[in-house]
Amino acid sequence: MSDNEKFLRLTVELTVEVLDVDALQAAALAEIRHPDADLTEEERAEQVELVNSDDTGASALQWLIEPDHVLQLVDHIDEIEPREAVLGVEPSDGPSEEEEEEDHEHS
Repeated sequence: MSDNEKFLRLTVELTVEVLDVDALQAAALAEIRHPDADLTEEERAEQVELVNSDDTGASALQWLIEPDHVLQLVDHIDEIEPREAVLGVEPSDGPSEEEEEEDHEHS
């Protein structure tokens, strides 16, 4: 890295409510089983088991969101060059108190 290169790390936190875990898992399983999925049969079986055993839906959701989709948040900004996107999905207890306060203010 040269002295002139500057990088910024953008952190986005999104909390979603899972309305139908079964449907979410079914959509993820369809992606995993799709012929274009770059998985060996062993990896495919492993991912199917992971999605089926996760009753939170986090593993399923991770299959349905491409990290590159996050890069589209900044693709329209000419002054920067998106370099990488990493996605992590984990269970949550729900919206933070701060998010709930904002929701009530906009209602």
